[in-house]
Amino acid sequence: MRINGVEIEDTFAEAFKMRAARLIITAINERWALTAAQVATGFATSVIACGCEAGIEEVIPADETPDGRPGVSVLVFTMGSKGMEDQLMRRVGQCVMTCPTTACFNGLESEEKLKIGGTLRYFGDGFQISKLLPPPFPPKLGGLRVAGDRGGAGRRFWRIPVMEGEFLVEESFGVTKAIGGGNFLILGESPDVTLEASERAVEAMEKVKGVVMPFPGGIVRSGSKTTSQYKFLRASTNTAYCPTLRRQTESALPEGVNSVLEIVIDGLDEASIEQAMRVGIQAACIPGIVRISAGNYGGTLGQFQFHLRRILE
Repeated sequence: MRINGVEIEDTFAEAFKMRAARLIITAINERWALTAAQVATGFATSVIACGCEAGIEEVIPADETPDGRPGVSVLVFTMGSKGMEDQLMRRVGQCVMTCPTTACFNGLESEEKLKIGGTLRYFGDGFQISKLLPPPFPPKLGGLRVAGDRGGAGRRFWRIPVMEGEFLVEESFGVTKAIGGGNFLILGESPDVTLEASERAVEAMEKVKGVVMPFPGGIVRSGSKTTSQYKFLRASTNTAYCPTLRRQTESALPEGVNSVLEIVIDGLDEASIEQAMRVGIQAACIPGIVRISAGNYGGTLGQFQFHLRRILE
């Protein structure tokens, strides 16, 4: 299979089970909502060392947010619920609450919930105020239903006094099953063209709801394998795709490839990841790109397999 002359390798991306939460961060304007979202998703590229993977999902217009202000949707992914609770406590408490004018709302409907605002309220030193808001709520946020109103009981929020005024945060945040590690590799003739193709891919994928690309700018230069000659390391550089090691290792690079970049995708479901991979690969197939491949470990690492050719059919 070829797209615009670019070979699509007959392989699959291997992904694994994760847990996900969605934060809706609002502020007085888009600038401050984005600032809080960017800080809250910092140092969140890989669960290998960051504790979570996170990214900005989309900017939300004021008429679709719970408080009628400009907002940003953020997705956070962890390996389990305990890790999610720890990460949300740190990131909402240290990155969102500290940012001028922000509020933070739950954006996922789920049976499982974590009391994030219900714990952060103690920062109010006894002066925090609880407020239960009855339905109706905005029916959609980020393309999915907003959490909260299954039995008509409403949603509880906490007003925490801060020096600027008050920080409004929802008491509980939903956690749902998700998928991490969807990916594809872009093999190009030069670093410049490979970067351009990767940028085009990310730009196309950012329009797909329910996914984030957690690495810097959505792009990974230091792809890894799950083995190392050093016993203290869980992962090491993916030697098969390093151009400078072509003559020293069992290389997976065809002739003419001098640069490889990887796009990693975390998503709420398989369909969202497949759609993101589809539009991303199509956008990456530009002159100077030799092959599109994917990272897998023979099916031994994850529970999900995203076959490139099947997705593109």
